[in-house]
Amino acid sequence: MIRMTSLTLTAALLTAAPALADDHMGKTIVETAQEAGSFSTLLAAAEAAGLVETLRGEGPFTVFAPTDAAFAALPEGTVDTLLMPENKDQLTALLTYHVVPGKIMSTDLSNDMTAETVQGDSLEIMTEGGVTVDGINVTQPDIEASNGVIHVIDGVLMPQ
Repeated sequence: MIRMTSLTLTAALLTAAPALADDHMGKTIVETAQEAGSFSTLLAAAEAAGLVETLRGEGPFTVFAPTDAAFAALPEGTVDTLLMPENKDQLTALLTYHVVPGKIMSTDLSNDMTAETVQGDSLEIMTEGGVTVDGINVTQPDIEASNGVIHVIDGVLMPQ
């Protein structure tokens, strides 16, 4: 089931044109990520964890979104293991660690600030020499959606 969902999402994303530079104010975080074409693993994981409808909800949410390349850089088998039904709680904790309640734009960030995640732990945000979240680089900030904002990151955040 998860592999079928992943394949379906991947196929849909491969046919969508990259759209991160477009206006997304009428689209939710999920729709914006789907159109981008580089978040198929994140979306498949959100589907497996039952979080897609939440991320389509009113929000606002700030999502630090790892790209497919970020997930691919994890040790082999990590994603497959997380997507197993028996690991749903662990997957949910990992994904909700990437989400902060509210809409936090890059202009709201300051060096050595913390932001509490939906998961309950806090992220450390640094702005000197480029923006990082728990040491992971923000590669594209401020992609606005109707229910929040996406900041693209080049790694997967791991809760303590």
